[in-house]
Amino acid sequence: MSYTIEFTEDAKLDLSFFTAFERKIIVTRTKEQLCYEPLKETKNRKLLRDNPISSWELRIGRYRVFYNVNDEIVTVTVVSVGLKKHNVLYMRNKEVKI
Repeated sequence: MSYTIEFTEDAKLDLSFFTAFERKIIVTRTKEQLCYEPLKETKNRKLLRDNPISSWELRIGRYRVFYNVNDEIVTVTVVSVGLKKHNVLYMRNKEVKI
């Protein structure tokens, strides 16, 4: 069973801060990684504890995709996309504390 991948308006705004090349990588890899078994923890996917942004995080190199899963309607909702430099997360070119 394949999950539908949706990007919120906030996630689309986050993506607009990246170059076209970076956006293509992020969107393509997100669809590849989350289309099947988005609730399975892997090296690049993890369940987050007490996170105000989302329940799950996907690592794509230095990019971070935050998402939630609705298993009943088989949908993955990407709520935010950021860039991680060292131990600092940036969203829309601003540092974010998680």
